[in-house]
Amino acid sequence: MRVQAAVFDFDLTLADSTAGVVECVNHALSRLGFSPIEPSKIRATIGLALPRVFQALTGASDSSRVNKFYQWFVERADQVMADRTILFPEVPEAVARLRAAGIRTGIVSTKFRYRIEGILAREKLDHAFEVIVGGEDVAVHKPDPEGLIRALGHLDVEAGRAVYVGDHPVDAEAASRAGVPFMAVLTGTSRAHDFNGCAVAGLLSSLSELPGVLSGPTDAPA
Repeated sequence: MRVQAAVFDFDLTLADSTAGVVECVNHALSRLGFSPIEPSKIRATIGLALPRVFQALTGASDSSRVNKFYQWFVERADQVMADRTILFPEVPEAVARLRAAGIRTGIVSTKFRYRIEGILAREKLDHAFEVIVGGEDVAVHKPDPEGLIRALGHLDVEAGRAVYVGDHPVDAEAASRAGVPFMAVLTGTSRAHDFNGCAVAGLLSSLSELPGVLSGPTDAPA
């Protein structure tokens, strides 16, 4: 069965937002009286919903502090995130090759859609993705499959005829729950062994490999 659509996570899949996320997390934590967290620990949480980020880094989960953390993260992100997010250099060519092969493209991310749209516009890729589902567009974030289901509905593509590409096991779980084959790209903090136990259709060291996998002689990723 030929793949008709490739849907992507954003952070650490299409772009490196580490610098912006580290600053925003530590800004929000400092407002709550926490000491700064080292960047590597924060980077490992990229892709999780903000309440899960807060709990993973602090061990706290009370709703009042979670809500404040969310508020102060978003306020700071509106100021600095776009300028401190760098698109991976292989992305424009990889996406262009997919679209030339007739494969439709979209994004599903916990990152706010308006932020993604701004970054893509800066990179002159604002027309490269037919649908973007961001954190503000869903009631429940990944690993809940709502975002993927919504994106595929917009594209009018069946789950089995699409792939979801992400860097984190939470992406693999969302794909599995949506019935979408998952391709793991190792451009984040997750390594191949982190996907043990996940349903993974393929492992990519870079997105530059994806067009050859999806538009090659086989009908579906192996």
